[in-house]
Amino acid sequence: MSAGKLLAFGKKLIRRRVLDLNNQESCFARCLTTLDLIALGVGSTLGAGVYVLAGEVAKEKAGPAIVLCFLAAALSSVLAGLCYAEFGARVPKTGSAYLYSYVTVGEIWAFTTGWNLILSYVLGTASVARAWSSTFDNIIGNTISTFFFKAKISIHVPNVLAEYPDFFALLLVILLTMLLAVGVSESALVNKIFTAINLLVLAFVILSAFFKGDIKNWKLTKEDFINMTSSNVSDSSQFGSGGFAPFGFSGVVSGAATCFYAFVGFDCIATTGEEAKNPQRSIPIGIIVSLFVCFIAYFGVSAALTLMMPYFLLNKDSPLPEAFRYVGWEPARYVVSVGSLCALSTSLLGSMFPMPRVIYAMAEDGLLFRFLAKVNPRTKTPLTATVVSGIVSAFMAFLFELEALVELMSIGTLLAYSLVAACVVILRYQPEQQILPSKDTEMVKLNDTENKGDENDLQITPYTAQTEKFLVKHLLYPTSREPTKISGLIVYGCVTALSVLFVALCALLAYKFNDLLNGCPACIASLVIMSVIAAAITGVIWRQPESKTRLTFKVPALPILPLFSMFINLYFMMQLTPETWIRFAVWMAIGFLIYFCYGIWNSTEESNAKGDNGLPKKENPSSSNGQQLSADANC
Repeated sequence: MSAGKLLAFGKKLIRRRVLDLNNQESCFARCLTTLDLIALGVGSTLGAGVYVLAGEVAKEKAGPAIVLCFLAAALSSVLAGLCYAEFGARVPKTGSAYLYSYVTVGEIWAFTTGWNLILSYVLGTASVARAWSSTFDNIIGNTISTFFFKAKISIHVPNVLAEYPDFFALLLVILLTMLLAVGVSESALVNKIFTAINLLVLAFVILSAFFKGDIKNWKLTKEDFINMTSSNVSDSSQFGSGGFAPFGFSGVVSGAATCFYAFVGFDCIATTGEEAKNPQRSIPIGIIVSLFVCFIAYFGVSAALTLMMPYFLLNKDSPLPEAFRYVGWEPARYVVSVGSLCALSTSLLGSMFPMPRVIYAMAEDGLLFRFLAKVNPRTKTPLTATVVSGIVSAFMAFLFELEALVELMSIGTLLAYSLVAACVVILRYQPEQQILPSKDTEMVKLNDTENKGDENDLQITPYTAQTEKFLVKHLLYPTSREPTKISGLIVYGCVTALSVLFVALCALLAYKFNDLLNGCPACIASLVIMSVIAAAITGVIWRQPESKTRLTFKVPALPILPLFSMFINLYFMMQLTPETWIRFAVWMAIGFLIYFCYGIWNSTEESNAKGDNGLPKKENPSSSNGQQLSADANC
């Protein structure tokens, strides 16, 4: 392959999608209110983890200091939430992190993000469906599992197939697939009902601590441990040193890393860009409010749990029923069971709702097979994508043992969070063409940085590119107070360099943490050098002129907050096991096979780059690559 062809192929990989935000038509029904989005975010995020996770972290990692773990985890999640909120204000389109990546960093990263989001949602749906079935089976006295055991129906293959086929989980996913196919407003109503019940149950749990809690359980001593367990404190790892933070600072940090995943799920709000009535306002509000509600719930439940019962006596599998039994309110376990099923139901809907919308967005762009982008004209839903994704999820829930694959969900989510944070920084420093708003908000025509608008098009205010050459002094002393092509490229390069540097820094912290604590000179020197370089690159970004485009929401403290969010997400990715990364590599190999054999040659960007006869298409002066969206192509 010649150098020219190789360069042209490389440009295909990083070509970016151009959005015409003047065209607000959509195949979907705009019926979701701000309250619907808040309920969707709370329901997706506040799953069964609130009934289990608090007990596990409190008993094994943090003790009563679990409230600090949830505070730290919430602050970390809010950073990602702020980035999503800004993009929700910028891009009122379906696709979430996939679309955000496409318009900012290019096609190959967009496909990688979308492909991993699909994996996360499929595994999330299947695992929650099996958890729902297991919880229900436990409530009715393990009748289902006993039946399969007595019937000697077993398909168990370690780390592959489950102990028995889960017909209940299969039926549950199919029923919810039908609900989602009927219409988004009906799904939103069901979600609001289950979310309201869940919040009422959690409010009951929190209020119970005022009547049955004891502040002494936050001040336990060695004598208390010996008296309550008849054990020798020196022989137990479950006590720590007692008090509020029995496992020290390291326990709080470890607990916060675990609790971070409790806030995953709010990003489903970002997929409602074409179904929300006022997405530029509702999406930012929905994300921020849902995260705040979830933090209050997690914080309150964990505080109530550790006040009602000593942390070292908690049952990590069912902490709340055990806590109510401990304080003499055993019948309350039925209330907790109802709340748990409602939480699992909303979490299941939260996994199933965004999945077909990401598939639809990728198929509409031609990166996946286009038949998946069909929208039913009556229900106004991506019917084909909904049915296909539902069938795959139901099949996974029916047969497979998912515990070994659950960590794969984390890679897709964390990768999406990292890319969205990077995209926020990049876009904020790009020269942009502004599209005049329909109401009171100026919108942005993303990545249209090189060409002038049509002089006869009164809706577009063109950015007039200045001819300039890059000089080293531009790193600290830009030539203009407005973003230019040079300043935009400087920020793009700096964010790319920081991404590589953050990966190395996170790997050092993840794999050499004990050496750093022990004072290893080489490790400390590496840490200091990389930190100084990262600070210098951040300073270069900070010196570049920022876009003055008005949005309904912007991430504050740019570029610090988005870059810190990216660093945290990459650090959590480094905590995943080697087996998870191997599975991730296999999944990506399948994805890239689809992309390089189909997507790269059939994408809308590729089609628009050529005429009907296969020759290059004449460039449209209103967009940098001549690409325009067809809002109703698949309606």
